[in-house]
Amino acid sequence: MGQRKASRDGDRKVGRRALLIGGTVAAAGSAVLARDELARLWWRTPGVEKPREAGAVDYKGARWVAASDANWRRADRPDDFGIDMVIVHVTQGSFDSAVKAFRDPGHKAATHYIVRQDGHVTQMIRELDVAYHAGNRDYNERSVGIEHEGFVDRPHDLTDEMYEASARLTARICARYDIPVDREHIIGHVEVPGTDHTDPGPHWDWDRYMRLVRRARTTPA
Repeated sequence: MGQRKASRDGDRKVGRRALLIGGTVAAAGSAVLARDELARLWWRTPGVEKPREAGAVDYKGARWVAASDANWRRADRPDDFGIDMVIVHVTQGSFDSAVKAFRDPGHKAATHYIVRQDGHVTQMIRELDVAYHAGNRDYNERSVGIEHEGFVDRPHDLTDEMYEASARLTARICARYDIPVDREHIIGHVEVPGTDHTDPGPHWDWDRYMRLVRRARTTPA
């Protein structure tokens, strides 16, 4: 979340690929491509929703608490938007305050996960959906966002349990989408173009975190 509430991503009824369907089909004369795209997008028709399993989580051991529908956009990642990034946030508040904010439709922002100081992981948005967390539409579409309970100016908030739990979560996300474990693909909110946020802040130990992610990446789940 950083030092200011993130701005809403802004809903887009169809993805970038869908907007190109007409031109691509016309140019290529490919009815097969059109059928493939329409099959993927049928559920975006008003009144139609893709079937979801209530309470399902993408990370074993996570607890499901649903974010407000206003704080994310339904999608079918990685089919419609490839996932190639994890973005690290710090809540600038307590775990409970972050959950409350993400369940508030007026907040207009939420991450996929929140990691508590004791290492507990809560999932609030499915990874296949686009969370409004980065303040940049392109980065939202291609990333998974992880919040960490605490304040950027309080290094003691960044506990061993939090680092280790978050590293295991990030390692599993990287494995699932074949994301390289490096600082080009695992970044802080402050590194997102156009953002005015400062999280995860100067006390976040990137060397330690990346070392833990690499170790977890090579450890059987």
